[in-house]
Amino acid sequence: MGAGQVLLVLLATSAVMPSKDPLLNVCMDAKHHKTQPGPEGMLHAQCSPWKDNACCTANTSAEAHKDQSNLYNFNWNHCGVMPPKCKRHFIQDTCLYECSPNLGPWIDQVDSSWRRERILHVPLCKEDCEEWWEDCKDSVTCKENWHKGWNWATGTNRCPWGSMCRPFSHVFPQPKDLCEKIWSNSYRYTTERRGSGRCIQMWFDPAQGNPNVVVAKYYAWKKRSSPAWMESVTPATDAAVGALPWAVLVLLSLVLMVLPGGVGGCGSL
Repeated sequence: MGAGQVLLVLLATSAVMPSKDPLLNVCMDAKHHKTQPGPEGMLHAQCSPWKDNACCTANTSAEAHKDQSNLYNFNWNHCGVMPPKCKRHFIQDTCLYECSPNLGPWIDQVDSSWRRERILHVPLCKEDCEEWWEDCKDSVTCKENWHKGWNWATGTNRCPWGSMCRPFSHVFPQPKDLCEKIWSNSYRYTTERRGSGRCIQMWFDPAQGNPNVVVAKYYAWKKRSSPAWMESVTPATDAAVGALPWAVLVLLSLVLMVLPGGVGGCGSL
């Protein structure tokens, strides 16, 4: 095959490759998220693993570590002081939510005054969920779902009238209960383990790379392969995808015309 023929094949191949997967390396449309992920050299403490490619700013990462931050005026200590070993999981949860560009396959549309998108059913690794529950089981709270139902009369969340503060182990009897119920099914408990490529890790060593990149790619592929995904393609995406076959067919036709023997050129293989 000559150089011109090789060029045509390469052109045809590049035409079928999407320039950007809408499910990968994206930030959700929410209150504090950047519009596009990118490097952030000074992310604070537990948010630092995302500094090379983050959806959060340095200021957001710093606020995520405060007992009552300006992010959402949410008070972790609504039933007394939350122990540090428990609080670190909620900080890590906040860092994942605010900073990760690898949650695209689970972004869902919402009608809210403070965000247009949220995450739903993110598959958490078994260790992350169970360590969260283990370190928080003796902490105290008055609510199962922390997304709604608080008393905001003072400008910060307080327990609803008539509610009682109880140990996490009573409110959330199992790790699955904590991970799935506390943020309205933002997370899904799984038996998949860290390093499997099938679950999202809250905790990872950035020196070893971000393991959630591979996980997002796997679930993006699964979602694109589902009939529901095909039915939900937006007009803009549909137009972009729909424009590809015509160009590909033209290029492939040219390739076939110049290949020795036409279509039968590979028959001897």
